[in-house]
Amino acid sequence: MNLLAIFQNHALISGLAGWLLAQILKVPFEYLRSRKWKWAMLLAAGGMPSSHSALMVGATMAIGLHDGFDSALFALGVAITMIVIYDAAGVRRQAGMHAERINVLFEELLRGHIWSEEELREVLGHTPLEVTGGILLGIIVAIVLWMVWS
Repeated sequence: MNLLAIFQNHALISGLAGWLLAQILKVPFEYLRSRKWKWAMLLAAGGMPSSHSALMVGATMAIGLHDGFDSALFALGVAITMIVIYDAAGVRRQAGMHAERINVLFEELLRGHIWSEEELREVLGHTPLEVTGGILLGIIVAIVLWMVWS
């Protein structure tokens, strides 16, 4: 096995380059937002631009360009990219907003203010039934389309 071949993997190189560029760009974007140089943004998971999205879209686009946009590998890349982007923009963002709110609530609690626990109750994920429904729908759609194309 030739380990140097890893440097010829277009999808890997594109994805990692997108990720690295996004991480580097977070520093000036944060400066424009806050007027402070925050070098810790080089390693931050949040901020502008999303390194998760850059990594996945870079790798997926390279797969499409290299193997064709009609390849199964490209389709898998698109599907995984959609999941990662949804998670980065949806679930993780909401969790961050909850963390901000919890921090404010702790500060209020330390000052002697009491709050209602109802404010924190929100659904971030899916119920087992919703997950099962999505799995079944995906299986059915794939089988039906396969039968139509065959």
